Amino acid sequence: MTKMVSPDAISTILANPSPDSSSDLPEIIVQVVDLKPTGNRYMFSANDGKLKIKGILQSSLSSEVISGSIQNLGLIRVIDYTLNDIPTKNEKYLIVTKCEAVSPALKAEYKVEVKNEETDIGLKRKHEEIGIVLKPKQEIQTKSAAQIVHEQSGNMAPSARMAMTRRIQPLVSLNPYQGIWTIKVRVTSKGNMRTYKNARGEGCVFNVELTDEDGTQIQATMFNEAARKFFDKFELGKVYYISKGTLRVANKQFKTVQNDYEMTLNEISQIEEAINEAAFIPETKFSFVPIDELGPYVNGRELVDVIGVVQSVSPTMSIRRKSNNETVPKRDVTIADETKKTVVVSLWNDLATNVGQELLDMADKSPVVAIKSLKVGDFQGVSLSALSKSNIVVNPDLPEAKKLRSWYDSEGKEASLASIGSGMSPSTKSGARSMYSDRVTLLHIISNPSLGEEKPVFFSIKAYISFIKPDQTMWYRACKTCNKKVTDAFGSGYWCEGCQKNDAESSLRYIMVLKVSDASGEAWLSTFNDQAEIILGCSADELDRLKSEEGETAYQMKLKEATWVPHLFRVSVAPQEYNNEKRQRITARAVAPVDYAAESKYLLEEMSKMNISM
Repeated sequence: MTKMVSPDAISTILANPSPDSSSDLPEIIVQVVDLKPTGNRYMFSANDGKLKIKGILQSSLSSEVISGSIQNLGLIRVIDYTLNDIPTKNEKYLIVTKCEAVSPALKAEYKVEVKNEETDIGLKRKHEEIGIVLKPKQEIQTKSAAQIVHEQSGNMAPSARMAMTRRIQPLVSLNPYQGIWTIKVRVTSKGNMRTYKNARGEGCVFNVELTDEDGTQIQATMFNEAARKFFDKFELGKVYYISKGTLRVANKQFKTVQNDYEMTLNEISQIEEAINEAAFIPETKFSFVPIDELGPYVNGRELVDVIGVVQSVSPTMSIRRKSNNETVPKRDVTIADETKKTVVVSLWNDLATNVGQELLDMADKSPVVAIKSLKVGDFQGVSLSALSKSNIVVNPDLPEAKKLRSWYDSEGKEASLASIGSGMSPSTKSGARSMYSDRVTLLHIISNPSLGEEKPVFFSIKAYISFIKPDQTMWYRACKTCNKKVTDAFGSGYWCEGCQKNDAESSLRYIMVLKVSDASGEAWLSTFNDQAEIILGCSADELDRLKSEEGETAYQMKLKEATWVPHLFRVSVAPQEYNNEKRQRITARAVAPVDYAAESKYLLEEMSKMNISM
């Protein structure tokens, strides 16, 4: 069995980094060693007994590993590949795009014993005696995107077409140090044409997100002439051949896809639509963030992917945009994961009416959903919002989904779940930015009236509730669908302006103001329903019922019970104009009870910093 390993297979690969169908190469059989998963692919080292090279099996081959056809220490015949050169690391990666299993796992790693007295010349003679010829590196004539499309328009034989297809490089193999390359990708997101003005003048720019057959994505940017040339050419959802672009390391602050590089296309780049071809559907690749770790992403530019079990789905709501007064459909989906936290995902437009309706119809079955590219906001502490580029997969065939389903069926459905926004863990791991980073005193906030003038700023505070005014407007009557304020309808029921409908029932929601104090001072804090429910320990409907049934004394006692209790608050600070007077508005975005173990650890860390500075 070990004789089946091709002698000098790695040398053959190194000498022919990017072969096509015309390359007269010997059969390449190597042993797979150090096989391990990375994302939805598998990394390994190709071994011929003398040399090794690091390699990656394209994601389409992952099923072969999962089924057991390709095994660690087993043998594979490499049929199609690309050798990726990474000069900065002085490494080469073998990207295997097509192969077949030859043998199951051998008993050990295959090694060829080479006698010390054999010189390189002797080895060469020995190889010649057994008929192995190592070809010198060939000059490969690379075809551009335009050439490929032009040749396709003719009556090409299937074998010739296959040869061209093999020249297409996967996105995962691209890096800034390569020369000529051609990719085949689908446009999965297209931005608007934007104008800019800086010290060098004015111009225009737009971006597209490109996805190849493996699901690897890259962002491509075009400026000025290139932007005007290709803006109309790129159409969302269509497949293109692209060549003569450049790559550079992606700016993490602005990147929108998971790729270390970003692409720039200029006016000499070649972009041709792939016509009369079987369309491919890019595989959706996810990089999931656990719900209890969403805190650091709040109001950031980076988009996140999440996976969770659907807990509830709201009916469709009609929301009126302030910018243009247009009405758009919205639907809220609450999901949970193994961290025992829940988060609300807002779906808009077609996602709300199509996939959202599908989720509503099957909500009683608690489906698993994987959602790509979500914006993390601070509504109710932490919330998620879908964008036009977001992608939702219901009950995906993913290891993470199977694990989540197993957890939910065995214990999750009976577990006590808490909203990430209203009960954030104050630990560093689960969103430290939400409760312990930016920790300040009340004096720091109230002594800086200019805080939040350009946009709201966020802080964490630890304070006691010192006073709740009992005669304030504690709540408002809200629509049960969208939570907006309702008015009495003609005849009976309630009218919701947001949903544009009458409803027989409504609910009460808190809009409570309370005074908080710490060692440095005191301040008035505005709270909304979720935060007030945590503070008071009951809903607004329950408090209203207590007041009406048991009287004013019982009502005030309930408020008094909530005072002089310490809480951790995540607050936003912004100026507000009232009666032509500018005031500071401090709003609670999240509330959590004090975890004294975590609080002690935080104080010890702060004291250690003081010792270091001294």
